[in-house]
Amino acid sequence: MTYRLAVYCTAIASCLAVLTSTAHSTPSNFLFSGPGKTQDLLPLLKRPDIDGMQIVYNWRMLEPEKGVYDFSMIEEDYKALKTLDKKLFVQLQDRFFATENRNLPDYLLQDPEYRGGLVPQIDNPGENLPKQQGWAAVQWNDPLRNRFQALLTALADRFDGEIFGINLPESALDIDQEQDKTGFTCTGYADATLENMSHARHVFEHSHVVQYVNFWPCEWNNDQGYMARAFETADKLGIGLGGPDIIPHRRAHEKNAYPFFHRYNSRLSLVAMAVQPPTLTYTNPKTGNRFTKEEIISYAEDYLGVDIIFWTPRAPWLRDTAGD
Repeated sequence: MTYRLAVYCTAIASCLAVLTSTAHSTPSNFLFSGPGKTQDLLPLLKRPDIDGMQIVYNWRMLEPEKGVYDFSMIEEDYKALKTLDKKLFVQLQDRFFATENRNLPDYLLQDPEYRGGLVPQIDNPGENLPKQQGWAAVQWNDPLRNRFQALLTALADRFDGEIFGINLPESALDIDQEQDKTGFTCTGYADATLENMSHARHVFEHSHVVQYVNFWPCEWNNDQGYMARAFETADKLGIGLGGPDIIPHRRAHEKNAYPFFHRYNSRLSLVAMAVQPPTLTYTNPKTGNRFTKEEIISYAEDYLGVDIIFWTPRAPWLRDTAGD
């Protein structure tokens, strides 16, 4: 599949073109990992069918103090991948899926204007299991969102045109709205997410920009119009979209983001989606077996229009380090 050349105009009518790449008949394969693991994954990175890595960096790691940025880990990973002639996709993480991880800079957690910086993410996993499943940054708080956009600007100043792309976290969010004291509203959260992805596209003029979209709080089957707005905005501004899970024919996804990916197939500048460890646990209802690599790729390419798949190194097909 060819990465689509998206040419678009900003509000001041200056046109930009996103980075293009070599044509692929099927989606490109990237590895998905945390920072500083390029050496551990060297046997996989040397495979000819692996084009690069998506590496997750949390906000605290990149801004240890207010306005003081430390991009040394990105620099290290970028240089290691460049030596191997592989591409780097940066995922900037503002939410965390364990209660002990509160990975925002201290000033965001301590200064009252940021309303605590984080809000608990909840789930309903069943009896005798904790309801809280992690944390998310309160992006609907204007001062905090301004700091997030300042970080995006600093990253673009250093890495635009060098890294292959940057992606922002998934749209899915589940909080206890009855207990919330941060000023959360569903529309305010959607507005903040679209503003952040638009800002990322504005400052990254050459590297790809991808926003992960899967679900929206308070919405099912686009009944609030948030999903439609996200895809319309991405199409208009040349922003790529993606998501953390490729699960063929999964009903929840097919009532939310998946139909939009299908509808916008070939219109988005880039579609990049992941196969993470939990994704590997799903089974094909037709066979009763876990989805194969071929089944995932077929659905990703034919229905979702995926250009890049970010694979967990645990994927069974990657056990053969000699390549396909």
